[in-house]
Amino acid sequence: VQLQASGGGLVQAGDSLRLSCAASGRTISSYVMGWFHQAPGKERDFVAAISWSGGMTTYAGSVKGRFTISRDNAKNRVYLQMNNLNPEDTAVYYCAAAGSDLYYSEYENQLKYNSWGQGTLVTVSS
Repeated sequence: VQLQASGGGLVQAGDSLRLSCAASGRTISSYVMGWFHQAPGKERDFVAAISWSGGMTTYAGSVKGRFTISRDNAKNRVYLQMNNLNPEDTAVYYCAAAGSDLYYSEYENQLKYNSWGQGTLVTVSS
């Protein structure tokens, strides 16, 4: 499956953004989908993930309560609604897909994801 993330941009602290991940090549309805980010000079980290049905989600502690991951399998898309952004959220955001047999406890493990999009840059100014 090919993934393409979009929706990034330059915003001010406190603003909101909605990232979108469009999938092509095959349906994502059987995949666990995740969002990861990589800040300048840092390693790529987990942000959020959602089960194939959308019934289970998990978030990194730093974004819990501010970000919401969702999916529309009919449109073959996954979204990341980001509210109350702060400068520490500045990063390139990547969407990724993993097999539906992934255990919930593994959702944060980027090594379990085998398809990645190209990333979209989010810059939050103070």
